[in-house]
Amino acid sequence: MSSLDLSREERALYNPAFAAVLCTRAVQGYDKQYAGPCPLPVAVTAAVMALQPSIRAVLPTTTGTGLMGWLDDHDEVPVAMARNAATVASVVRPGLLFTLQGRVLELSEGGLTLVPGALPKSVRGETGQSVAIQKAAVQLGRWLPSTGSISTVLTLLGVKP
Repeated sequence: MSSLDLSREERALYNPAFAAVLCTRAVQGYDKQYAGPCPLPVAVTAAVMALQPSIRAVLPTTTGTGLMGWLDDHDEVPVAMARNAATVASVVRPGLLFTLQGRVLELSEGGLTLVPGALPKSVRGETGQSVAIQKAAVQLGRWLPSTGSISTVLTLLGVKP
């Protein structure tokens, strides 16, 4: 991803602390929808997708939208993921580690769980953009697993686990 593709604010958002918040928001979304531990790839993929403006702009408004149909309507998404996922994931992974070290999230055999009270449930931010990115991570945490296995989701998105 070229830094020319990002606004000044977006470049500031590409840091491990904000990525940690996004991973946590994805886990919150997953927990709200499925009431259980969030698979690690869901949290990472949700954060990676939420950080990409071109993907965030076309996310469905409901979790009832089917992923395959959505991807048929938005063939630019797998292209963006193939082009940007590895670079964005290099920011997200240290953020995820930060959540684990800071005891915001815990990792067990079943996946990631929230440490109660570690991050407020309500989404807040300094700017509208940071709020929109966090809300996208929550939505993706709820929506991505609805298609089935995360390996299927990643394949449809054109990325490798």
